[in-house]
Amino acid sequence: MRALILTLACLALSACGLSPMYAGGGSGAVAQGLAAVEVSAIEGQSGWLVRNALNDRLTAAGSASPQYRLDVRLDDQLEGLGVLRDDTISRERRTLRARYQLIDLSTGDILLDATAGSDAGIDVVSSEYATIAAEQTALENLAQDVAQRIVTRVALALRKEQ
Repeated sequence: MRALILTLACLALSACGLSPMYAGGGSGAVAQGLAAVEVSAIEGQSGWLVRNALNDRLTAAGSASPQYRLDVRLDDQLEGLGVLRDDTISRERRTLRARYQLIDLSTGDILLDATAGSDAGIDVVSSEYATIAAEQTALENLAQDVAQRIVTRVALALRKEQ
């Protein structure tokens, strides 16, 4: 009876139409497509962090001659949220938003035009050094998060192109 149920479950799952995005590992179509994405320069410190994170993720399967270009524009904001009685800020929020386009270099067509973003809360403490370090750490973490979101959307777009 268990064997019959297991067989029916396997048949039901195989008929669902789902397939792994990264089928074939590093030699699969999506991984090779990601390796063929060239990231344009992005201005500012946050741009440097995001570009490095993108390149790390895109070239994980190796490198290939560029077939696509990824243009990214960032908006990095730091705003005070919590205000104490003496009008000092006790909490900040750092927001990193990206607008990006994936462009096919052979045709010039825009394959993907989307946005990604993330934010983080920062406690403002009496030590200015600790607050600056927390702001920097938040920016580094946000850059990693935004880069991962961009790569996921780019992978989905490349999968549709296949």
